[in-house]
Amino acid sequence: MELADLLAYDDVHEECTLRSNFGFMAFHGGALEQMTDIIAARAAERAGASYYGIQLPDNLEWHIPSHKVTADQSPDLAAFLSHVNIVVTVHGFGRAGFFTSLLLGGRNRRLATHLGTSLRTHLPAYTIIDDIDEIPGNLRGIHQDNPVNVVEHAGVQLELPPRVRGSSPMWWDWEGPGLTPHTERLIDALVDCANTWPR
Repeated sequence: MELADLLAYDDVHEECTLRSNFGFMAFHGGALEQMTDIIAARAAERAGASYYGIQLPDNLEWHIPSHKVTADQSPDLAAFLSHVNIVVTVHGFGRAGFFTSLLLGGRNRRLATHLGTSLRTHLPAYTIIDDIDEIPGNLRGIHQDNPVNVVEHAGVQLELPPRVRGSSPMWWDWEGPGLTPHTERLIDALVDCANTWPR
């Protein structure tokens, strides 16, 4: 399965909004890695940052490996990657022992430290892992073709467990208004990271 094939599928929605040269991405959004596209899009809008995302419908669970999400398969993705020079990609994961852990991979370790500081301030109940050696190998996001690493200054691959995305049983009776408190604080942290990053 290639990205171009996925984008041609009925009800797959691709979105690209160009603002500043700081970018947020969520290309496994919609029903696949739930809430990642909403989190990234809202953080980007509030921070005046650029955004690229893909939403998959409920009946489709095709997971394109990140290193196969390449600009040659999408004009919108190509436009985004040529516009931004640093990026945070938002992903979802679930793994025993990491239900309250946020993983900060990717090749820009200075941005990982910066984002980690913001996340610890806004989400003190979570473990923020920004030491690349402590992140499981297949979640480190360091492949050279991963979109998080192809822009000028590379970026951070942020892996979020279900709880902070508001999609765990902890929130079964949450009726709002708005997103769950943990998700709102996460977005606050992402906005703070973008706004305080030196450019």
